[in-house]
Amino acid sequence: MPNSPSDPPRRIKVQRRGPLLVEGPVEVELEDGTTVSSDRFRVALCTCRRSRRYPWCDTSHRDRERDGNRR
Repeated sequence: MPNSPSDPPRRIKVQRRGPLLVEGPVEVELEDGTTVSSDRFRVALCTCRRSRRYPWCDTSHRDRERDGNRR
């Protein structure tokens, strides 16, 4: 899914104690070199690595915050 110079830039929203929200569609290259993709209009990328669906956020970061243990 290469971008051409005429494509508008992707918007990424950074949230404290939350995922990165990226306007899609997106391709994500993982550490092992594999690529995962999503054609959704917005995706949430996990930044805490607690997600069972990594790199996609499944809101696992919320469980820890409810216990009173802030990141």
